[in-house]
Amino acid sequence: MPVYEYLCDRCGPFTQMRPMAEYEMPSECPECAAAAPRVILTAPRASTLAAETRRAHATNERSANAPLSSSSMRGKHGAGCSCCGGGSAKKGKNGLKSFPSSRPWMISH
Repeated sequence: MPVYEYLCDRCGPFTQMRPMAEYEMPSECPECAAAAPRVILTAPRASTLAAETRRAHATNERSANAPLSSSSMRGKHGAGCSCCGGGSAKKGKNGLKSFPSSRPWMISH
């Protein structure tokens, strides 16, 4: 069950665990038993997420509003990359990268 925040006019803010079906309903103040409306006083607890998960959420949020285009990615892979750096990777007759002769198991990006 989620924890919701409520604000009593007499006693101040308090939190209470309630079913999601009752999220809009006022809650009884534990001090004075008055009906207190639900309020949002603090930000969601994103700080408890793992660092990798926070970075993934931030990346997804940026991507939703301003996705990167192929022209904005140009040069991001480094000077040796043939896809954007004009590097030195060998290409076959059909324009695809060919495998290095000494290491056929390697996969290019």
